[in-house]
Amino acid sequence: MLRRIDVVVPAHDEEELIGACLDALLVARAEVLRRRPGLQVGLVVVLDDCRDDTARIVMERLDGLGRVAGPDHDGGPTAAVVVVEERSVGAARRAGVETAAGFGEAGPTERWIANTDADSRVPADWLSGHAAAFDADVDVLLGTVRPDFDDFSEPDVERWLETHSAGHLPGNVHGANLGVRADRLEAIGGFRELAEHEDVDVVERARAAGFRVVPTLDGAVETSGRRRGRTPGGYAAFLAETYPIV
Repeated sequence: MLRRIDVVVPAHDEEELIGACLDALLVARAEVLRRRPGLQVGLVVVLDDCRDDTARIVMERLDGLGRVAGPDHDGGPTAAVVVVEERSVGAARRAGVETAAGFGEAGPTERWIANTDADSRVPADWLSGHAAAFDADVDVLLGTVRPDFDDFSEPDVERWLETHSAGHLPGNVHGANLGVRADRLEAIGGFRELAEHEDVDVVERARAAGFRVVPTLDGAVETSGRRRGRTPGGYAAFLAETYPIV
């Protein structure tokens, strides 16, 4: 039985976008708790070598969470901020998962880790979808993302819609929309401390271990359409190559 979901969000200098990210997560948290009032839902933000105003914005949002939601049912913390100086999204995710493991009384077999990114906004039913995946004996949930069309030209939006037809399940892995059972993540050694593609790496190891990896079109996450990201080969690099700004 699912007892707890912990959301892990790595962030490196995301003062422009982290507020909207956390606002969306708080809406999704409220929605899943409305549907499952006995569930524990935690949020861990990992500040990785942040030199801008990200930390202040995060603390403001999480202070609000504490006032509104209070502690979990067993008295464990609802949210936490972790500070690292790794400049590595894999190391940041790993630190977040390790912190979340100490929250509450739920064991690894009763816990789900939901991952997103600081430049992304999840839909209101996002955590409810992850909870349903756990109930359906999914080990790893591969969600989809789409860029913020405000960052695109009109022709690029049209091209995106033409090449991403409804109902077609892509095979890509996105750390901005990735869920995994905590015991399965533990069994394969967790996220590796990679500067990029830590999400692809963990999914490859999950498949090699014979775990049930399921893609879904439900709960698509909107992520930044910027062309210069925080890692050399991440989603922003893909957009820069596929939708260059001219």
